[in-house]
Amino acid sequence: MSALLEVKSVTKKFGGLTANKDISFTVQEKEILSVIGPNGAGKSTLFKMIASFLPTTSGEVLFKGERISNLAPHIVARKGVVRTFQETTIFKSMTVRENVVIAHHLRSKTNLFGFYVGSRRAHADEAEFRRSADEILEFLNLGEISGELASNLPQGHLRALGIAIGLATDPKILLLDEPFAGMNHDETMRTVELVSGVRDRGVTVLLVEHDMPAVMKISDRIVVLNFGEKIAEGTPQQIQQNEQVIEAYLGSEDDAIGL
Repeated sequence: MSALLEVKSVTKKFGGLTANKDISFTVQEKEILSVIGPNGAGKSTLFKMIASFLPTTSGEVLFKGERISNLAPHIVARKGVVRTFQETTIFKSMTVRENVVIAHHLRSKTNLFGFYVGSRRAHADEAEFRRSADEILEFLNLGEISGELASNLPQGHLRALGIAIGLATDPKILLLDEPFAGMNHDETMRTVELVSGVRDRGVTVLLVEHDMPAVMKISDRIVVLNFGEKIAEGTPQQIQQNEQVIEAYLGSEDDAIGL
């Protein structure tokens, strides 16, 4: 079976600094794959190149066999590779529902002029966006707070809203940047269930994360970076037993990597 996403020998240099060096891996359809590593390992840089927010120095990223690296980010998103952010980008003065409705416009069939003059297609799009937004919010258990201002949401609900905004774009693969950051244990476990539910909807998930217990619980496979290079790849059990990974995490077999 061919991979949905292929990262092929990707390298990123900033002047004399090599942030990522010759990294390769694949992501299969409907898989949850996590990229982990100590601080400064190059995870965020790699993530930005996959979503085409940064150009590669060499190598390429393929989606469904088509090169997407170094394209404009909005073109990559329209193709189905959608990134959410560590600090969720939301319109804080708008409601939860309004944020999700607006996110649907990435897949609109109507141009800006059509929305301006209120064309029949624009009205049809808006009706569909509202219906879809309500369905997504119910799926993520946000229906009861759909009318709440986004600025009033606690951390867990903010992250769930970020996922809702991502789903509104109809992604084929959703890139989650530290979806469990800043959460307590209960919030983390709820978000783990949400991300698993996203995969159950048929969306492939690629995530960068520091919370190792959550990563070990949710991932089908894990890629480990250290000093900009891939040092390991495998199932959670294989990663927990990998000597290079243990050494990268300060040489301690402890909760840092779920041992």
